[in-house]
Amino acid sequence: MFTTLKNAFKIKELRKKIFFTFAMLVVIRFGSQLPVPGVDRTFFARWFEQQTGDAFNFFNAFTGGSFLRMSVLALNITPYITSSIIMQLLTIAIPKLEEMQRDGEDGRKKIASITRYVTVGLSLIESSAMAIGFGRQGLLETYNVFSILTVVVALTAGSAFLMWIGERITENGVGNGISIVLTINIISRVPADITQLFEQFVFGKSIAKAVVAALIILAIIIGMVILVIILNDGVRKIPVQYAKKVQGRKMVGGQSTNIPLKVNTSGVIPVIFASSLMQLPVIFCSFFNISGTGFWGGVLKGLNSSYWCNPNQPIYSIGLVVYVAMVIAFAYFYTSITFNPLEIADNMKRQGGFIPGIRPGKPTSDYLTKILNYIVFIGAVGLTIVCVVPYFFNGIFGASVSFGGTSLIIIVSVVLETIKQIESQMMVRNYKGFLND
Repeated sequence: MFTTLKNAFKIKELRKKIFFTFAMLVVIRFGSQLPVPGVDRTFFARWFEQQTGDAFNFFNAFTGGSFLRMSVLALNITPYITSSIIMQLLTIAIPKLEEMQRDGEDGRKKIASITRYVTVGLSLIESSAMAIGFGRQGLLETYNVFSILTVVVALTAGSAFLMWIGERITENGVGNGISIVLTINIISRVPADITQLFEQFVFGKSIAKAVVAALIILAIIIGMVILVIILNDGVRKIPVQYAKKVQGRKMVGGQSTNIPLKVNTSGVIPVIFASSLMQLPVIFCSFFNISGTGFWGGVLKGLNSSYWCNPNQPIYSIGLVVYVAMVIAFAYFYTSITFNPLEIADNMKRQGGFIPGIRPGKPTSDYLTKILNYIVFIGAVGLTIVCVVPYFFNGIFGASVSFGGTSLIIIVSVVLETIKQIESQMMVRNYKGFLND
């Protein structure tokens, strides 16, 4: 990784892209400090400390602390991520959008434009809910229509601005703009979380205990990073052979290739879906100051990850079982709508391709489905392990940090993908230089 960056700085064009990306990230961090007009930030900080749920910690980590500070970038890039997921699902369900996606570059531009409008719409809805829900509890210094509109406009504009920066990084920077914006927000919270862990388990302890605790913390973090890298890079290659055929006077075909099936086919999407659904009731009750009692209070605690793996209250860990089941279910669901074995088998048959030992057509589709089911299960189990480990240590030892499994998966995946992007751009430049010579 460091060698790639060192070589990239030697190339003027790539150096400009890296500096541009860095400058945009500085702008983002500066914007994260700008407060929304008319907001009592002291009250909001006190309110946030009283929340025992992981829902707002999860959201605050994704916004790089902007949510806690209630800055103009409090919504951050989350509306765009949500709208992108919605559009991806709708593309499968609506034939018009599916046809638009197949139209090439023009179709993708139209879908991107629709995604922007959906992002603004979601930002308006989320900012309105925050302004009204929190405003009733004393977040706004003056609770009236003007102050509510001010908060809504500021938060919506901040989210749209971040979406614009992400697109500029994709065009003029190193690529993966939206992902880089999300990653830098998460990374900005990591030093504070590491410091919190060391203050809790290392500082003030005897030398022997401090060394053992520090080694355990580092080993867990390194182990999780390695597991995420294995999940991210793990691929099952299905060999494909193309039959030879005569076109004119030439013999074509006879090539061997493969279909790469990623172990983690759905990425971090199942975790985001499961976490969002689990925390939705908790967030709703927090917005409108609803405190559950009796049976429903127990249900809310079961949905709250802060109560999971607690040996003193094991009943609430049922929520963790539900969470794991949802992650695995969403892994299969998302893979089923983004990967179509029947379509791949038909395309291979039309092009004269076949998997050695498997007949073309439906047998090929059934074979791909069978292999995919095994791979998805392995990937889902790996995702579950990465996500459950922080909950386990939080419940047993009280080690609460914002960079949980989801954040770690995003950081590692985006860093690896960005390095690959830089390497590909360096390779393209080398090809150009060779052709110019």
